[in-house]
Amino acid sequence: MSKFKIAVLASGSGTNFQAIIDAVKEKKLDAEIVCLISDRKVAYAQERAKDNGIDTYYFSIKKYADSDEFNHAIVEVLDKYEPDLIVLAGYLKILSHEFIQKYRGKIINIHPSLIPKHCGDGFWGMKVHESVIKAGDEYSGATVHFVDEGTDTGKIIIQRKIKLAEDETAESLQKKILNEIEHKILIEAINKIIGGKINEKSID
Repeated sequence: MSKFKIAVLASGSGTNFQAIIDAVKEKKLDAEIVCLISDRKVAYAQERAKDNGIDTYYFSIKKYADSDEFNHAIVEVLDKYEPDLIVLAGYLKILSHEFIQKYRGKIINIHPSLIPKHCGDGFWGMKVHESVIKAGDEYSGATVHFVDEGTDTGKIIIQRKIKLAEDETAESLQKKILNEIEHKILIEAINKIIGGKINEKSID
């Protein structure tokens, strides 16, 4: 029986990508990472991939006529690997209709807030945590969800929350959520999918 195949898309440093790499190495995930795709030339995620012998691809949207053509080029690469799951690990580009239709139910994303709060268009990176602080929320957290045509609107797989400290800042909250929640629930979600315990259709 062939291994469960994971493809990862990342735009930044790739700490969640590293969490997947480590989980595979430590046999916490019964899977293989078949490739990393990045839309940023200097994304450190690419170095993580190269250091671990993972096929790495870089696509610059500037080289394509529009975002649909850009996404089509990525889909063509993914089709070569036939991944069972595509993980968006800090990937900042919007997926095209073609992309989502091709891999519907096989794409997941991790977002650093308790969806449906502090999510959607414009909510990424530090902006999410700044919004939480500004709102005066008592709790924040992270969410792993399936990807659909909306922005952070797909069915939720796992959410976990954390209480904010009285002197919490956006910077400290980002680190807390990343280190204490994000990596853990991402691996939990992938394991549920590998084990057939959850899929997009099984969630109400």
